[in-house]
Amino acid sequence: MADKDQSKENDTNSTASSTTAKPSNKKSKNKVATDAPDGNTSTTNENNATPSLDSVQDMLKKLALVEQASAAGNNRSAPKSDEEAASRQEWKFWHTQPVPTIGTKTASENSGPVEENKPMEELRQEPYKLPDGFSWDEIDVLNEDELKELYVLLNENYVEDDDNMFRFDYSMPFLRWALCAPGWIRKWHAAVRVTKSRKMVGFISAVPIKMKVYEKEVPMVEINFLCVHKKLRLKRMAPVLIKEITRRVNLEGIFQAVYTAGVVLPGIVSKCRYWHRSLNVKKLVSVQFSHVGRNMTLQRMQKLYRLPETTQIKGFREMRHADIPRAFALLSQYLKKFDLSPVFTQEEFEYLCQNRPNIVSSFVVEQEDGEITDFISYYHLSSTIMNHPQYKTLNACYMYYHAASRTPLPELVNDCLVQAHLNDFDVFNALDLMDNKEFLEKLKFGVGDGNLQYYIYNWKCPQMNPEKVALLLQ
Repeated sequence: MADKDQSKENDTNSTASSTTAKPSNKKSKNKVATDAPDGNTSTTNENNATPSLDSVQDMLKKLALVEQASAAGNNRSAPKSDEEAASRQEWKFWHTQPVPTIGTKTASENSGPVEENKPMEELRQEPYKLPDGFSWDEIDVLNEDELKELYVLLNENYVEDDDNMFRFDYSMPFLRWALCAPGWIRKWHAAVRVTKSRKMVGFISAVPIKMKVYEKEVPMVEINFLCVHKKLRLKRMAPVLIKEITRRVNLEGIFQAVYTAGVVLPGIVSKCRYWHRSLNVKKLVSVQFSHVGRNMTLQRMQKLYRLPETTQIKGFREMRHADIPRAFALLSQYLKKFDLSPVFTQEEFEYLCQNRPNIVSSFVVEQEDGEITDFISYYHLSSTIMNHPQYKTLNACYMYYHAASRTPLPELVNDCLVQAHLNDFDVFNALDLMDNKEFLEKLKFGVGDGNLQYYIYNWKCPQMNPEKVALLLQ
């Protein structure tokens, strides 16, 4: 991961609300499985759609590539940036949606919805029509059999890196955790089935979240796990999934969504980049996640990335249930300094950040007087290694939420790296948002070669630098 862009592989993980993207295997390979012919996201009326992981990245990226190819035929001068290239595209779908066009500048005093919320009587009541032979269903993720169906769909068709070497492997417990955050609604777990066989061939989800955008707090949704079976991606099913989840979200009175994508789309709010810290150097080189540099040897690389055998901060330990109120208070205060951040309740914080085996690991620093002064966490997301004779799984973890009030952030993260290494992770990934730039180079993270863009559907505001973003999507 320190070599190839993981952000590509983990770019878009959400659709009408939050397409989350995360690197999983190679430097930052874009997760893009595009079925939506123009990579569009939306959360308001019937045209609402948001890019999501459908391998949303697959979706979004392929979409973007198609439109870029079309634009290239008409524009012979080479674009100087991704945004310039994107600005030359037609974006037929996105231009029907309430998102600012690429290049639009918005003054802070004009921040707010692109379109006003619609009254219930103006909202579409009937589900969107699917191609003949397919039908809608709602997945009960508390049912093991139905959750297993979703797991199989994602495992076989979700996000892969550009070289088809790695594919995200969301475990069933991880999926249930991600889909059942406080306030979850079953109708927001929308699936498409083949009518005759009842085989699941498409899925998209939304999860409620309150967001602070500059000085305004706005109820939104994150959309995640947009996935269409590989054999059906020419049927343009992803846009229908996006519009349908948008319709269902709108009927609950929510008209904004936050999402991420590894490609540049209209409505960009911020651009972040994934960084990768090697933990198991030998394995990463073997599976071609990392490469030995020209003036480097494997042995020297291993020495370069070697970590202490134990944590160094006095009082650093796993977070316990009794620590939750104080850790929540620390994080809530910390998040206030950012321009794009979630507004959690203590219930939400506990659900998302309490220690869960193979899902989330959280730690605190306890002073001698018992005061909890620092909090840090990461979540677990492995990838299947395709066609390797020895290794089948890449054990990766991702920096999640943290708040350091007394311990220097680099020291706190270094102990987190030690803990991850002791727990047999191969690579530790982090975005350059929040105050993460304080530790990335210092702790030998390598920069990925792709960006992760943040978007808000049906919202206009000034773009912000990554250090003003504090939202992390699984």
